[in-house]
Amino acid sequence: MTASFSAVRCGSTRKIVLLGLMTKIPVAGAVWGTMHYMVGLKRLGYEPYYVEAHARTPSMLMTSETDDGSALAADFIAGVMRRFDMGDRWAYHALHDDGRVYGMDAEALNSLYRDAALIINYHGGTLPLPEHTATGRLVYLGTDPVDIEIEVAEGRRETIDFLAQHCAFYTWGLNLGRPDCRVPLPTPFEFKPMPPVVVRDLWATPPDDRCRRFTTVGNWRQKWRDITFQGEVYHWSKHFEFLKFVDLPRRIDQEFELGLASYEPDDLAMLKEHGWHVRDAMSFSTDLDKYREFVAESRGEFTVAKDQNVRLRSGWFSERSAQYLAAGRPVITQETGFSNVLPTGRGLFGFSTMEEIISAIEAVNADYEGHCRQASEIAAEHFDYARILPPLLADLGV
Repeated sequence: MTASFSAVRCGSTRKIVLLGLMTKIPVAGAVWGTMHYMVGLKRLGYEPYYVEAHARTPSMLMTSETDDGSALAADFIAGVMRRFDMGDRWAYHALHDDGRVYGMDAEALNSLYRDAALIINYHGGTLPLPEHTATGRLVYLGTDPVDIEIEVAEGRRETIDFLAQHCAFYTWGLNLGRPDCRVPLPTPFEFKPMPPVVVRDLWATPPDDRCRRFTTVGNWRQKWRDITFQGEVYHWSKHFEFLKFVDLPRRIDQEFELGLASYEPDDLAMLKEHGWHVRDAMSFSTDLDKYREFVAESRGEFTVAKDQNVRLRSGWFSERSAQYLAAGRPVITQETGFSNVLPTGRGLFGFSTMEEIISAIEAVNADYEGHCRQASEIAAEHFDYARILPPLLADLGV
């Protein structure tokens, strides 16, 4: 199924709605990932509006059940929008509670839906409402490939009905459809690979060879979203992949630091025993500037991917890794098939074995400034909003 682009065309309007999930996961990485699209659209001359209408309780913003979660969520979004000079271009529709609309009023929100050239379902995380689909301009932008494609292939009616309400489909699964990708194509929906976007000047900082640690940020242990496909179980939690390389600090004279959430005391003790530096991710990832400083103070990124993306070779590439590249920091990340699309070997490395990790670290350390320059060039060529968004918008007839 492909979009009827004649239906997507919407005259001269420049309004674009991004349906997001910032209050569900109110951490800096997710906020930066969202706002890169918003800022990018604004710089291209559009009028982007951010809307949450996902019916999920903003529990991460609440400290007790008596907290007014809707008000906290609205305040959070308002603060982010002020930070990026987007004023009142937002709405929070409290569908999990009393249905009240914060930010713009309900009438203005419905008018926005009617007038918008596009409504982009970022993450594919919002169940479409009739007002989202009425104009035939709802676009699916999936950021976590694998599960939804498998559900379509296995004929799950709920998933098929969900996708059918969209007019076009994009995915961060950059390897989808290539011979070595084992993720099934979600026929009849035509998913088009598209990398995450960055606004590079928000990250660019001079490299400093005195930065000693390769770092990353993420959850250690997540006990949900495993999937079974063709009789095999594929894991969501990244700790399964980190454990394959847990001896890395003992194998090379190099420092590594993990900014982690969702770990137990035993996990922390085990990692420290193997030579890893560990920092509580929540000590800096709730603040946009501190999170960016963490990246800027890194020598580069070393990280793994989810088992689902590794074994099925979805080509998934992280928006966080794109941010490291935008900051001019080399990235060494586990291979998911993304090297079929992105250049690797300088500035960006994909690995599958311990030996490939060590080789990549040695290469970076032998010519650090050169790899930093190449990281910046990869960000400019393959992730910059001015490269990625105009073809997408042209494809949709906007």
